Formats: sequence, structure tokens, C-alpha cells
Amino acid sequence: MQARLEVTDALGRRIVPIETTVFGIGRRDTNDLRLAGSEVSRDHAEIVREDGKFLVKDRQSRYGTFVNGDQITQKELAHGDKIRLGRSGGAELVFLLEEAGPSVEKATTTAIGDLRQIAALLEGLRALGSGRVLDEVLALVMDSAIEVGGAERSFIMLANPEGTLEFKLARARGRITLPGSRFETSRKIPEQVFETGEARIVADLLDGDLANVHMGTVALGIRHVLCVPLRLVRYTEKAEQSSEEKRIGVLYLDSRERGALLSNSTRSALETLATEAAVAIENARLYRETLEKAKLEQEMKIAAEIQRALLPHSVHAGAFFSTAAATLPCRSIGGDFFDYLDLPAGTFGFALGDVAGKGPPAALLSAMLQGMFATGASVDERPGVTVSRVNHGLIRRSIENRFVTLLYGVLTPDGKLTYCNAGHNPPILIGPSGVRRLEKGGPIVGLFEWASYEDETIQLVPGEFFVVFSDGVSEALSAENEEFGDARIVESLQSTLDKDPRTQLEGLFSRVREFTHGAPQSDDVTALVVRFTGATP
Repeated sequence: MQARLEVTDALGRRIVPIETTVFGIGRRDTNDLRLAGSEVSRDHAEIVREDGKFLVKDRQSRYGTFVNGDQITQKELAHGDKIRLGRSGGAELVFLLEEAGPSVEKATTTAIGDLRQIAALLEGLRALGSGRVLDEVLALVMDSAIEVGGAERSFIMLANPEGTLEFKLARARGRITLPGSRFETSRKIPEQVFETGEARIVADLLDGDLANVHMGTVALGIRHVLCVPLRLVRYTEKAEQSSEEKRIGVLYLDSRERGALLSNSTRSALETLATEAAVAIENARLYRETLEKAKLEQEMKIAAEIQRALLPHSVHAGAFFSTAAATLPCRSIGGDFFDYLDLPAGTFGFALGDVAGKGPPAALLSAMLQGMFATGASVDERPGVTVSRVNHGLIRRSIENRFVTLLYGVLTPDGKLTYCNAGHNPPILIGPSGVRRLEKGGPIVGLFEWASYEDETIQLVPGEFFVVFSDGVSEALSAENEEFGDARIVESLQSTLDKDPRTQLEGLFSRVREFTHGAPQSDDVTALVVRFTGATP
């Protein structure tokens, strides 16, 4: 007896003879019958000839093998048995024996109709390969689906990050975009298809209880519905690994006339289209995300340039002092800042602040604080008063959960240094006479409206220098998760006592980089060095 399979899939209807004792069926090229489809395993099933009988056996496929609607592991085949691979099936197989005569199943489409459907499908798949903009890809998918299925309308819903379906685009025959408000339909069928991952065909909306939830659709004369899931299947390189599947949305079609919309070949073709559409949609999404990321990176690059422009030059000098400062953001932009002021009374003011947080919010606040600091210092040179003004200004703006540690100092030509430390790391005064930490001041700026700030005046001698640093320096972590610490800061500075501030700063940053080599950092690194040189005679 000559056995054969009548195969109906996206390629049309054809007869495949069973000429081997073990006839393999699956997605892999080495099978006797190779079929595409998201639910077809590489080695899905086989038909075995034993003692004149034919047995179909499931080969531990992921979605199962079905004969006449029943899932099987092994079953003897009879003439006319219908075999389905997977739950929805990417193809319909009918087992035929030559002695029993031809299949009695009536074709649902003519040969010419099948060829037109295949041509429409291939055109749609070819167009999808060139799509880059998401809306254009969605339109291509729906236009191709309407052409393949002979439908009147179509829409696509995509899942948002929370897993809820959102209406994206609707089209009508003739490549017409429909406003979402004009697309009358219920969410019941799309949500059911998305949840189960199985296609849904409704032969008549007037049957059962569907008419009650599709009254708007029925009122338009729409009776027939086909909805398929958009499944993104990522195949693995190794046979023992299962392929990854992700449902990203649904493709919905409906029509007034039954036409080809409800045929098995249409369903197979649309499932093939939906599988490729899911890949095209995901690629378009990734392409858009790439463009948005590139745009964001460019904007961040510009923001970093602006932030650098707002800071003073790293090196500055006057008749009785020299100074250097630098900041290394842990991201493209940071929340640390420093500033110098040559004050009207002939004194020199300097400040270093560390805004809570990272990235753009902290950078915006640090820029605002620079302006507030410059304005406050020009009104009154006393550091305690200036810091108090900045504190009130920040609180008045009610910026939630945003505060700053700040140190502001004023140096006079005769070596008097007046400073106010507002919750900042105690700066270091270092020179031939030893090391001293300076802590006079008050709490963090922007946290308490009632806060008061004191300042302290100390006398410097020529050659002494004053070092302010953010906690990104002292708390910088090594690959072994050890902090850099204040002791290493002092050690670095003492090794360069006879050097200028720029050399001292470079030496400190070099030590920090060596210490943290290979370890990611989570805070900005900023330091400022002021050296009192004495008034020029």
C-alpha cells in the first residue's frame, strides 16, 4: 500500500509520499517532511511502518502531536486521519492510503486562490524585512494580513512592560488607517488569545454569548473573526536547550463575509506571518530604542560639556595664593561642584559641594547651587552667613529629598582663613607644623530650615595648604571592597608638601586611580587644594 500525506500549510496544498520505514517530521532540515511554525519542534513526530501498519509517534515535542484532535504519544493511523503538530498547528496533515481512494475533504480555496494567498504572504514577508519604523512595520503587517485573509479590518495590540495589551494601530482594506475611536470591538477575544497563546476563530459572532460583548462590531455587520498571537521565538544553538518564546501582542482580523478568513490555509498563512511579524516588530522596537539611546547619549554629552563649562578652570592663582581643583563624575555628569571667587575686598573665596544623588537631577541642582553660592558670597563675605543664605534658598524651593554637603572658605592676604563646614567631610590643613581637621560649621544644607551655621578663623603661614574633598575620594573602593580612607589622603599630600597645588592634586587622583583599578565606583571624585603663599612684597 502506498501511503502519503496531504499537507496544507502556508505554501499551499501538496501530496508528500511516505517512502521510508521511519518518516521524520519537524523543523530540522534532515527530516523527510520539513515544516515551519512556532509550535513545530526540530524533531517533532515520525510515521513508522510496522507489519503493514502505519504508526505515528510523538518524539517528545514541546507542544505535542494530535490525531483527530486527541493528543497522542503513539497511534495507528487510518485513512483520512488528521494529524496536527502543536496546539494550533502550523500545518494540517491528512494521512492517505492509495487503496482507500483519494481524500474526501473538500478544498476551502481554489488553486488560484491559494497561489494569490501565497503571493500576498511572500510580499508581506519581503516587506517586513525592510521595516525600521515601528508604525510602518505595524501597517505592513496588517495590510499583508488583510490581503492574505481577505479580511476587511485589522488591528494590532502590543503588550506594555506590565504585560497589559495596548491598542497600537488599526487598518482597513485599501491600506487605510482607522482611528482607534472608530474601531468598535471587545477586548475579550484579543486578551484571551494573548493569555493562552492560541489562535481564536469565530465563525459567527451571533453564536453563543459573544454577541453581547461585541454589540458594536455586530452592528457594523461584522460576523467573522480571526485573532492570532504574536509570538517571538528565539531558537537556541544546542538541541538540548528549549527555545524561548515570548508573547508580545495579538493580530486581529474581522470581516462581513466569510471568504477565506476562516479556512485552514488562511490560518496557517497568518500564523506564519504573525511569527515573522513578531520578529519585525521587536526589531523595530530595538531600532527605535537604539535611536533614543543614541539621542540620550548625545544629550548627556552636551550636558556634560555644559557642566564642565560652568566650573572654573582647574588651576587659579593670585598674589597670595595658588589653587587647583578637579572632579571626576562616576557617570557622564555628576553632582559635585567647586568654585572660586575673587571677592571685592581683595580676598579669595572658594567652595566645594556634594549634592545628594547622581546623574541629571544632581547635576541640575549643583548648577543651581553654584549660582546661589556666587550670589550669596557677593552680598556678605562671611562664610557662615553665605551658607545660611544658600540653605534658606534651597529649602524655599521645596526640592524633595535633595540636599548638599558644602564647605565655603575665604582667605585674606595676611593668611587668615575663615571657613564654614556644612556637613561636609572635614577638610585637611597640612603644612610643616602637622595635620589638622577643620569641622566648624553646621548641618547639611537644604535639610533643616532652622539650621544655624558658624564659621571659624585660623591663621595660616606661608607654605601651608588647605585640602577639601568629597566622600567619593575617601570612600573610593578597591577591587577587594576596601575604602581609600583619610589616612591615604594625608599620606599622598605629605609626600608632595613642597609641590604646587596642581601637582598635589594630580598625585592624589593618581593614588585613587591606582587603588580603585578594576573596581566600579558609585560616587563622584572631587578635590580642591588651596596653598597660602604669602603676600608678594
